[in-house]
Formats: sequence, C-alpha cells, structure tokens
Amino acid sequence: MRILVIEDNHRLNSSLAASLTHEGYSVDSAYDGQEGQDLAEMTPYDLIILDILLPEKDGLEVCRDLRRRRVQTPILLLTARDSVDDRVQGLDCGADDYLVKPFAMRELLARLRALLRRQQPYSSGRLTAGDLVMDPTTHTVEREGQPIELTPREFALLEYLLYHANQVVTRDMIEQHIWNYDFECESNVIDVYVRRLRRKIDDPFAVKLLSTVRGIGYRLQRPAERG
Repeated sequence: MRILVIEDNHRLNSSLAASLTHEGYSVDSAYDGQEGQDLAEMTPYDLIILDILLPEKDGLEVCRDLRRRRVQTPILLLTARDSVDDRVQGLDCGADDYLVKPFAMRELLARLRALLRRQQPYSSGRLTAGDLVMDPTTHTVEREGQPIELTPREFALLEYLLYHANQVVTRDMIEQHIWNYDFECESNVIDVYVRRLRRKIDDPFAVKLLSTVRGIGYRLQRPAERG
C-alpha cells in the first residue's frame, strides 16, 4: 500500500514516514499543500495523510480541490484544532477521517487500516485466498495453518495481490503501489519479488494461487473461483 504524507513539520513528517515504512507501507512525503496536491493528482495512492495548516495551500483547500478533480483516495486529516466545528468543516471538505494532534501512532495506524478496509470487501480485516490468510493488523500470514515469514516488501506485495484477488495486476501497477519515488526500480525487481513470494506461499503446497499472465503481469486467484 502506498501512502502520501503531506505535513510541513519536517520532524513529524519524517517520523510518520519512518513508522509507516516500518509497518510495510510505501511512503512519499510533501511539505506544502501545492506539492502534495500535485503528487496526489498524478499518483494512484491508496491513502493520503493531510495536515490542515500548510504553507502555499492549506489542507482543507487541497482536500476540496482533490474531490473536485475526482480524486477519491481516502484522506485522513491531521490538525491541532479539536473543536466540533473544525472537525465538521474538515469532513465536509471531503475528508474521510480526522485525527487531532498530538496522537498515538497506534491510533493512526488503526485508523489507516479502517480506511483501507472501507475500500475493500474485507470487513473482518483479514485477507484470504483459500487457505491463505493474512492479518494486516498483526502482520501475520499463514497457509494451511502454517505460519509464513515474509519480509516487509514481500508482505506489501502479497497484501496488494490479495486486495486485487482474481484480477490481473501489471508490473506498473505493482511498482506504483509498492515502491515510492525514491526507490530506483530495476527492470526485473518485481519479477524477483514475485518469485520469492511464490516460493513461500505456493511451492510447499499442492494448490497454486499465484500465476503469471504472460506479457501482462500476475494474478492471485482464489481456488473456488479458478477456471
């Protein structure tokens, strides 16, 4: 999952980026409203964390403009303002949730997971494909009841494939959602990660879930819906 953090406080921005990266998210940062809006309009982020008090363009205006431009990415507003009127104003601008500073990182992560779940048909929070089960909250994966150890990048890749189960995802789609702008993606890096993931979630098991669609990309297919 790829997240955009728009926050002008460099220390807080860096802290959020580090914490989110540690949780397996890919993170891009912007430090003023206009830069953040430009990134949000040209990149298919899974979620945007948006401060309200920003230079160049305030967060409420950014939120309104993104919604006018049909950018439907979930937006979590951050602000030091905690009155009811402030919260209502933020939500009326098109934000999906609102978090008052200072906040606990655990609460921020829980709110992010809740927002991401709204976009997907997994109300329980667990992602499944047959006997493959992922729990993003605990960062655990198992198949046939056996725990599977994944690196953060492998976990992010599997999570993206599970969110798009039964769909063909291209290499470009994977790159856009799993890696940030600072990462120099080599031509075969996605193929390498898919091979590593396949060795862990497929090779030891009779039923294969992850397939290559030649010339296009990859598909993780649920067994009950395999053709």
